[in-house]
Amino acid sequence: MHLTKLTDYGLRTLIFLAVKQSPTSLNELAAAYGISRNHLVKAVGALRKAGFVATNRGVGGGIVLAKEAAQIRLDEDVNALEPHMAIVECFDNHKNTCPIKGACQLEKLLYQARKAFFKELQKTSLAEAVLPHQQNLKKILIV
Repeated sequence: MHLTKLTDYGLRTLIFLAVKQSPTSLNELAAAYGISRNHLVKAVGALRKAGFVATNRGVGGGIVLAKEAAQIRLDEDVNALEPHMAIVECFDNHKNTCPIKGACQLEKLLYQARKAFFKELQKTSLAEAVLPHQQNLKKILIV
């Protein structure tokens, strides 16, 4: 299973915001993780569209969590950023060219694995993933 960079950067953004708990700029995020600001623009845009972050321009503006970290479930984040999660070609009915679709059991097995993956993420909120490690994360991320 593979998550896209969009999802990776989106999750990192949420972790940073949960740790910092104040408005953050794209430049600050990019510097903290050593990644391209341009990549973060897309990730933050997707998170905003999904309702996980809010953005405000100007003095005192920045990116913040749109709701409490305890209300953000990790499965919802990943699902919003990876809505199709086509692990293999046969998961995508529009692009599938596999000649054995419907005759092999791999699709069913991988579908069950994906379902278990999301079930595991559903158990945890952003706060539960971050708060036990908040002090260590602050030392690493917040300069």
